[in-house]
Amino acid sequence: MSESSSPPPEQPSLWELALVFLRLGIIAFGGPAAHIALIEEEVVQRRQWLSREKLLDLLGITHLLPGPNSTELAIHIGYERAGLRGLVVAGVCFIAPAMAVVWLLAAAYTRSQALPQLAWLLYGIKPMIIAIVVRALWKLGRTAIQDWVTAIAAIAVIIAFFLNVNEILLLILAGLGVMLSQTWRSTPPNQRFGLWLLPFTPVVAQTPASETITGPGVLAVFWFFLKVGAVLYGSGYVLLAFVQRGLVEQYQWLTTQQVLDAVAIGQLTPGPILTTATFIGYLVAGNGGAIAATVGIFLPAFLLVALVNPWIPKLRRSPWASAFLRGVNAASLGLMAVVTLTLAQTSLIDWLTIALAILGAIAVFKLKLNSAWLILISGVIGYLVHFFNLI
Repeated sequence: MSESSSPPPEQPSLWELALVFLRLGIIAFGGPAAHIALIEEEVVQRRQWLSREKLLDLLGITHLLPGPNSTELAIHIGYERAGLRGLVVAGVCFIAPAMAVVWLLAAAYTRSQALPQLAWLLYGIKPMIIAIVVRALWKLGRTAIQDWVTAIAAIAVIIAFFLNVNEILLLILAGLGVMLSQTWRSTPPNQRFGLWLLPFTPVVAQTPASETITGPGVLAVFWFFLKVGAVLYGSGYVLLAFVQRGLVEQYQWLTTQQVLDAVAIGQLTPGPILTTATFIGYLVAGNGGAIAATVGIFLPAFLLVALVNPWIPKLRRSPWASAFLRGVNAASLGLMAVVTLTLAQTSLIDWLTIALAILGAIAVFKLKLNSAWLILISGVIGYLVHFFNLI
């Protein structure tokens, strides 16, 4: 059953909001699923700023919008707690640590044309992230999976995802399925044939392939990434498809090797994967390009959250829209489970990483230790393994 959605008695100050999301931005390794798990632990469990039901509503909405899901979730929470100022503070503070690290790495890269060897850091951190995400899945799942209909929706999404069905289509179908089921069960038999559905249809735009941009100036970089940020659905890695087609093949501002190096930088740094745009912007147009690319790729997320968030309570009050959101929430958990499985396949590669994941599960489920300390300790273990050549 869903939890009580009554808000906590005190609103956080902007300073508190800033510090929370700065810290989350610093420790947010492992991709969107891990980011969401860390956010859930901080804002639901520790600070009780939101109920899990409210967090799931926000998460479901972010999956239906273009842009980075975990960043939009942080922006939503900022808006919920402190209005438009909180929206800006939470979003900027969550993005800033990753942007700063990627910016510094881009400057070092342009001097040496080589990437820092930091894979050992993720060797220790990724198994711990698995445990943290599984704990979040368990807790969020108990809120999202409210009956057999939402359970079927979540399982169906997992199966369909492995059959290569588009994830946006899965979210919409799950929402419509749960909405239809609830409406059918609550409608007298003699009135069921009069049912009709509300038009929940997201608009997915595409960037024009034939557009001409004169050269790799700051404004051109900003415009390119603004367009991409406005239409980018799915994993943050989809950004690289736009970059390969636009900046490598069409405009020839980058080489394919530089794009591959940008992927590696995104994997080695905390925070949203879309800060890869910072790295690319720096390579194309220096410091101005780094700022322009970062602002361009994330600005649509801030604008979309500001437009959509005020409508969420109204959607919850509508029986049909509320049922649709329940279906989307269940589907979002299904997608999160798929990502967790994929992450586990690439992270649990030997006996030590498996042992770290098991110890991490004990630490978060039984001992309830803070995730920030667990990530720090696992990073140190990864360094020691590398330094002493133990594996």
